Amino acid sequence: MAEPSESWTGYDDGFLGIRVPLPQTLADGEVRELPYLRFTVLLDPVRRLAVATAVNIDGATLQDLPRRGEWELDDRVPADEQTGPAVYVDNDLDRGHLVRRRDPGWGTVADAREATAATFHYTNAAPQASVFNQSKELWLGLEDHVLQYADTTDQRISVFTAPVRAPDDPPYRGIGIPRRFWKVAAWTSTQPPDAPELAAAGFVLDQTDLIDPETRTAVAPLGRFRTFQVPIADIERLAGVDLGPLVEADVFGRNETARPAAWVPLSAPSEIELG
Repeated sequence: MAEPSESWTGYDDGFLGIRVPLPQTLADGEVRELPYLRFTVLLDPVRRLAVATAVNIDGATLQDLPRRGEWELDDRVPADEQTGPAVYVDNDLDRGHLVRRRDPGWGTVADAREATAATFHYTNAAPQASVFNQSKELWLGLEDHVLQYADTTDQRISVFTAPVRAPDDPPYRGIGIPRRFWKVAAWTSTQPPDAPELAAAGFVLDQTDLIDPETRTAVAPLGRFRTFQVPIADIERLAGVDLGPLVEADVFGRNETARPAAWVPLSAPSEIELG
């Protein structure tokens, strides 16, 4: 496991050439800011889950490294403030990466290896149903799809992800199992001679149908993940976070007279609206 070092400066809010600050919680209560290499986790020590994560991705220098890493607690915060290994034992819950393993793995091989190993901290995980199907594949590949779209600029994106910490999430082993997750991807678009313009897209994954209402641990056999493209303003309200300039940068419905009121279910990357 990669140990904290001075190189762990966390998420860079100027990475895109336009300042995009870390999301901030709109609720009262303390939040732990934990910098890693190229990403930051904002941890809710009461819910023991992330309020938000933020990662910088340089698509031009991404390294294709083998999967390596063992899940570990972060020694910088008490163990009882983290959703640790006991939550994932003898059930159908996966330790779902919030910042994907591959996302911070760019630059030199050494830096990429250290950054990807750092994603295996429990502070960067949340319980997800273990079913793997098309919708989950779509969720995991959203960053790749946005990177491809951003290829016309500098192949840089910043991604923000976290569980929705709803007060009525099903309780289990001292935590509430999140039923929804949110993600916002941000990039810049440039049309010479204009200055770079911030663009962003927001998504929600809903695993409600996969959480057994009786046991809270198993998955419903006929349940499924559902992935939606949604207005970023809706994510702010749903997750209770301030997403700053990302709301106005939202490309969802930009070509319409008014932004869509309804969430749009997705079944393939081609259905994603990126401007």
